[in-house]
Amino acid sequence: MDRTTDDEVLDAVGARLRALRRDRRITLADLAATTGVSESTLSRLESGQRRPTLELLLPLARIYDVPLDDLVGAPRTGDPRIHLKPISRYGMTFVPLSRRPGGVHAFKMIIPARPEPLEPTPQTHEGVEWLYVLNGRLRLLTGPRDLTLAPGEAAEFDTSLPHWLGSADGGAVELLILFGPQGLRAHVRSDPERSPRGEPRR
Repeated sequence: MDRTTDDEVLDAVGARLRALRRDRRITLADLAATTGVSESTLSRLESGQRRPTLELLLPLARIYDVPLDDLVGAPRTGDPRIHLKPISRYGMTFVPLSRRPGGVHAFKMIIPARPEPLEPTPQTHEGVEWLYVLNGRLRLLTGPRDLTLAPGEAAEFDTSLPHWLGSADGGAVELLILFGPQGLRAHVRSDPERSPRGEPRR
């Protein structure tokens, strides 16, 4: 039985709104200009100082292109399937694989094939990103580095550096992405039954 109270559901809305805005890489000023809701109201809504109302949540649901239920964390009853809603941005498709506000977010990213590779347009934002190439050849620009990653290769980089992801040869690319807050690092555990060189311990 779900014992979550209405107050607990409403208290979680602010963190969920902040996570959505950061995932979309939208500033409070841009969001205020688009929705008509003041920047101070949006800030207080995200920090939990302002209670969410239908009047405030409806324009945000439209901007973020998510169902209203997703903003308040309401469960989908009677349907055990997982609903993954693709997001199109910068000519690429992102499929969210996690729903928890805050912390690390997981995506599958699809870069479509093009007759000619796009010209790089590096961007910066706070955070750290890990990626793993599933198919295709990925071109990754991060700071002064220009790398090409093949299927099975992975990378980790600070997104406060100018960076860009694209196809290395114009073909389609599929990859998995983990995006987390600044200062978070990946922890890789080795097999405790093996030595650092990969040999079984005696």
